[in-house]
Amino acid sequence: MLSDLVVEDVAELVEGLNFAQKVERSLKLIRRGLAEHGAGLVVANSLGKDSVAVWHLAKQVSPDIRGFIVTTRFKPPQTVRFMNEQVAQYPELKVFRNDAEIPAKLYLADPDRCCDILKVEPTRRAIEQMNVTCWVTGLRCTEGRTRTDFKEVEQRDPGLIKLNPILIWHEREVWQYLALHKVDVNPLYAHGYRSLGCAPCTKIGAGADERSGRWIGTSKCGGECGIHTRPLKVHVEAQSAHG
Repeated sequence: MLSDLVVEDVAELVEGLNFAQKVERSLKLIRRGLAEHGAGLVVANSLGKDSVAVWHLAKQVSPDIRGFIVTTRFKPPQTVRFMNEQVAQYPELKVFRNDAEIPAKLYLADPDRCCDILKVEPTRRAIEQMNVTCWVTGLRCTEGRTRTDFKEVEQRDPGLIKLNPILIWHEREVWQYLALHKVDVNPLYAHGYRSLGCAPCTKIGAGADERSGRWIGTSKCGGECGIHTRPLKVHVEAQSAHG
């Protein structure tokens, strides 16, 4: 069972396992998750380096594993093109977005509310419409200050497991994996970005923290959009996904 693999001291795994051991552990976590949840195991693909690494790992476990992408009206054109390429290659990736009207520049006035509307709501809808019982993410505890307390297997909502199979990977190990397997990545990384989000809220960071370029100049600087911190198994209005 997934619970058999839970380790409380995640920091010990980060430094105690080598790259090959981390890859095998990630694959084992996904295999266990699939054995327990079947079609209820679904990958959340943000189109960032970590997500495409997890998507590749998941596809090694089973080509039938599904995924979802949450996109917004503010995504950079490079990300939109990359998304379209990925969906064309993997039609089992379903795209969700929220086209509701919002105040102009809400991302400056109230970035938490903006993320809640444009990211958290469609994530909730994806989980409901795809009957997700275990969602797989690319979250890593070495990314920045807001991600140090996560575990490889979590349950923040009743009936919904969150699986973070590359939680203990370093950034360099993600790039090593992507290079070894020749995995396509978002072209924005070639311009110096280390963490990707919506265009108005994503800059090229200057600090050691990978997420230091996110929400610069706001109360959320280097923080979270909410999908990893807010309840997701809540009632949502049935809406159609947009491709």
